[in-house]
Amino acid sequence: MKLSDFDFDLPERLIATRPARPRSSSRLLVATADRLTDAHAIDLPDFLQPGDRLVLNDTRVIPARLSGVRRRGEAEARIEVTLLEPQPDGAWTALLKPLKKVKDGERVTFAAGLTAVVEGRAEGQGLLRFNLEGDAFDAALAKAGAMPLPPYIEGRRAADAQDREDYQTVWARNTGAVAAPTASLHFDDALLAALDARGIARSFVTLHVGAGTFLPVKVDDVRDHKMHAERGEITAASAAEINATRAAGGRIVPVGTTAMRLLETAAADNGRLAAWSGATDIFITPGYRFKACDALMTNFHLPKSTLMMLVSAFLGADRIREVYAHAIAEDYRFFSYGDASLLLPG
Repeated sequence: MKLSDFDFDLPERLIATRPARPRSSSRLLVATADRLTDAHAIDLPDFLQPGDRLVLNDTRVIPARLSGVRRRGEAEARIEVTLLEPQPDGAWTALLKPLKKVKDGERVTFAAGLTAVVEGRAEGQGLLRFNLEGDAFDAALAKAGAMPLPPYIEGRRAADAQDREDYQTVWARNTGAVAAPTASLHFDDALLAALDARGIARSFVTLHVGAGTFLPVKVDDVRDHKMHAERGEITAASAAEINATRAAGGRIVPVGTTAMRLLETAAADNGRLAAWSGATDIFITPGYRFKACDALMTNFHLPKSTLMMLVSAFLGADRIREVYAHAIAEDYRFFSYGDASLLLPG
């Protein structure tokens, strides 16, 4: 498989920089093997059946973008930091720009009394140890940090106060992501109530989405791509709910590729789940046999991305090309703040 197999031309005007309001007014393209239906997110219950189960990612995005200052005597340098992942000893890996402006042992000062010492640098990343931890760190980060918008949005505008609400799901609770599970951003109280009325159940899992989700694929043969790892958890209660739904004949419908990747990582060959916790670097490409998922709600993805490969594996590469051609022709909005698709392969 070549990287060019997953490319397409996208007009820049279709890249969304703000979400639809209300959330459930966003558009929804429903795709089966032989039919495309233009709808809206609020219509989602109409395309599901009583007894189906949505699987939702309850990770909470942290305000991981920090702007600080490194001082050497009278000289100062502005350092932009994007937190990536906490380490077992309390330090954080982070993207530092410009990395060449800091040395090991130097201190970077941020707002809200937050500082960090650089403890190491390698391959564009740094290791930072902050002066605060626990609740004190969380409180300072909430004041000093900004939401880590994806590059294709941040290149068009800076993050602002509205993004603290917009770039967070309504059910976010487990802190740890530096990117949102964006298919879930279409859900609001009105849609949740409609799903309840239709008899559509839901379960929660956790996958802390990392900045690696935005890394480009740089190899021509996609089999040579190294997937980033992300931390996740499926509780015993959620696993039991999903297993019961499958046993009763209901469909398992992950909302977002993050939930799908977690389910496919944890599932046995027969699709059965048990409690699971760990890191996943699963890379789903055409030819993959899905074990746990019957449908997928997801946003429209970047050309030549690993997520384009995933949806091509799920619905078929030729059919996904038709889906995306329709979405472009009908002016659907793309990427994190854009519209959604519901993929129903069977």
